[in-house]
Amino acid sequence: MADIRTNFAGLMLQSPVIAGSCGLTADAGKLREIEENGAGAVILKSVFEEQMRMDVREMTGNSDSPEEEDYLQNYVRANTLQHYIGLVKAAKAQVSIPVIASINCIADGEWVSFAKELEQAGADALELNIFALPLDEFKESGETENVYYSIVKHLRSQVRLPLIVKISHYFTNLVTFVSKLKAYGADAVTLFNRFYEPDIDIERLSVGVASVFSNPSDLRATLRWTGILAGKNLQLQISASTGVHSGEAVVKMLLAGATTVQVCSALYENGMEVLGEMNRFLASWMESHAFCNIGQFRGKLSYANVENAARYERAQFMKYFSDRK
Repeated sequence: MADIRTNFAGLMLQSPVIAGSCGLTADAGKLREIEENGAGAVILKSVFEEQMRMDVREMTGNSDSPEEEDYLQNYVRANTLQHYIGLVKAAKAQVSIPVIASINCIADGEWVSFAKELEQAGADALELNIFALPLDEFKESGETENVYYSIVKHLRSQVRLPLIVKISHYFTNLVTFVSKLKAYGADAVTLFNRFYEPDIDIERLSVGVASVFSNPSDLRATLRWTGILAGKNLQLQISASTGVHSGEAVVKMLLAGATTVQVCSALYENGMEVLGEMNRFLASWMESHAFCNIGQFRGKLSYANVENAARYERAQFMKYFSDRK
């Protein structure tokens, strides 16, 4: 029988398929169902620094009192964080699989003390979902990257929890950037964030929100960079996210070099049962190819191991479109 267990960020998982951070993982009652359907771990819904700041601005309104703003900021933060610590404790009471807390932060600061509390509450790891949209035309790209390094270094110096850094692909040199994250203390990286995306209603002449769900074709950008990064750094652990909707996608990501995959949109669209379906497909595929464990094929088709690495490098269609009439 195929052994689909994997070691991720120091945690032994019964499956490489993880329930990603989403509304479903904010409900302690659903976590048992997630575990029963075969998830190797669960990442709790993120607590958002940006949302807390927005809440404070809405509550203060036009107030010009610094004291009032400070009070409300401390109140909102304390209330939100205590609620989240309660979620971690409830999750640990509900399931036996690893529970990974998630912080969506945009700056270094008070997150260190909060991370310590999450560690004390029993979280098995921490996913740092970091993204600050660079809008300042006078800010160099290195300054933006330094925000990430600062957060990772700060947290690593204070907590023993495994740190998983969730990033976007919007970096000038992703290979160097990820290598530095690892050097500063990240145990793994998640590729990639799925952002709020705007859309335009041409009839109402307004800006709205695009679909929040991924689709299977979104897998390709993650597949490219999983293959490249895993091939460049054999010690790097990658959790592949965005576009994972089937067992076939799970196998592809593992072949490219991912250690785990994260499933979110598929849970909403197909139900929790999709977790078990992915596990069964993976085990069946392994048996049909005579693989006893994931280590025997993980990264087999990464950038370092494929005969034609240009398949990962090529950014333009070139010959494909030139041959089509």
